[in-house]
Amino acid sequence: MKLYEKLLKIQVHVLGLSKDKKSHNFEYVTGTKLLSHIKPKMNELGIILKQEVLSIDNERQDYKTKYGEKSEILSKVMMRFTWIDCETGEKDENLFGANGQNDWEKGLGSALTYAERYFLLKFFHISTDEDDIDNPDRKTSKPIEAKSEPKAKPYLKENSKEWANCVRALKADKTMQDLLEYYQISGTLQAKLITESL
Repeated sequence: MKLYEKLLKIQVHVLGLSKDKKSHNFEYVTGTKLLSHIKPKMNELGIILKQEVLSIDNERQDYKTKYGEKSEILSKVMMRFTWIDCETGEKDENLFGANGQNDWEKGLGSALTYAERYFLLKFFHISTDEDDIDNPDRKTSKPIEAKSEPKAKPYLKENSKEWANCVRALKADKTMQDLLEYYQISGTLQAKLITESL
C-alpha cells in the first residue's frame, strides 16, 4: 500500500470530532483527543509524522488588562511536517505556519501545539462543527435553527480616524479587550496601540 493510500485510510477513519475544551470563550478540539483518534491508525499503518521547526520569530506583546499591565510573547513558527512510510521510506512534505501567544516561557510551546493540532485537522479535513453532517458527535436532539450572521468587525487600520479614537480610549479607561469587541486588531497593531497610548 502506498503512503497516500495509508493517509486516505486515516482520513476515512476520522470524519469529525466534537470540541472538548473551552478557554477564553473559545471552544476547540484538544491535541489529546485528536491524537487519540489518529495515532493508533498511524501505528497500525506504519507511518510517522516528522516535525521540524524551520523558523521562529518571537515578539514581545505589552498590553493592559482590567487587572493591570501584562507582557506576553507572540511566537510565530514556520514548520515542515513530513509523513514517512516506515515500510517503504516514501515521504510527503508539507509546510505549515502557526502563531501562539502566552507567558514568556510558553509562547513557543503554544505555537508548536497549535501548529500540530491544526495541521492534522486541516490535512485530514476533520470537521469540528457540532452541526456538521460528517461529525459523528454532532448534536441531533433538536433541529438546527437558522442564525443570522453576526456583523463582521472591521479591521483597524493604522493612522486612521478610528486609530486615533482607539489611542484616546486606551489613554482614558478602556482596555485592549474593550477595543477587540469592536475591531479586529492584529497582534502587531495591538502592541503599537498600547505604545502610543502610554
